[in-house]
Amino acid sequence: MSDQASNRARRAARAKTPLTEEERKARRRAKRNLRQAEAMGFLKGVTAMLKPGDLAMDCGANVGVVTRLLADTGAEVISYEPDPYAFEQLTTAVKDRANVRLVNAAVGASSGTVRLMRAANFDDNMKGASVKSTIVDGGRTIDADNYVDVALLNFLEIIRAEIDKRGEIAFVKMDIEGAELDLLEAMDAADLIKGIRCLVVETHERKFADLRPRFRALRETFAAKYPARQVNLDWI
Repeated sequence: MSDQASNRARRAARAKTPLTEEERKARRRAKRNLRQAEAMGFLKGVTAMLKPGDLAMDCGANVGVVTRLLADTGAEVISYEPDPYAFEQLTTAVKDRANVRLVNAAVGASSGTVRLMRAANFDDNMKGASVKSTIVDGGRTIDADNYVDVALLNFLEIIRAEIDKRGEIAFVKMDIEGAELDLLEAMDAADLIKGIRCLVVETHERKFADLRPRFRALRETFAAKYPARQVNLDWI
């Protein structure tokens, strides 16, 4: 058997061998790390276009990694983070940034008070698990009994006021663990997205199986209406 044929045979044998759980986890980690690297590369391109006088909004700021990058451009930054633990870390991370305004609240298509549910492993790994905190029921790996009540702000009213005042919002990043679906649908219906120069979103259909048909419909609608350079639903 030739070396080429032997290599093909080995690859075929590996393909038929079931992966162990540890191997599957390693693959998922590798894919996630690649997505994150691509997202940060995209973000650096966006930040290169931001300047003092622009407004950038970070929805789901967590501990402040993206907020700091946005702040370094000199643009005005408003960051929203509902999780009390993450908000404390965020406050520390940007305490030296005078151009950043922090808001300890969730954003959505309405206002009020909502339950912010934590990941099942939150108590064991607060920093790592705080990125999963969600106000949407039915999330995978979420412990619905471990929650805190948080403020919910009507983001439609907020961005409408900013667009009326400034003419446009330069940049919005949205990573709000499933709540983006209701909010994006409402923003589209209210014709507010045209006032945002660049909108990047991490969507979470993989965590909310019941919402996948709506996510698919949203993607189809947005692909038909908005150019990819303006709206990116695959940020991570």
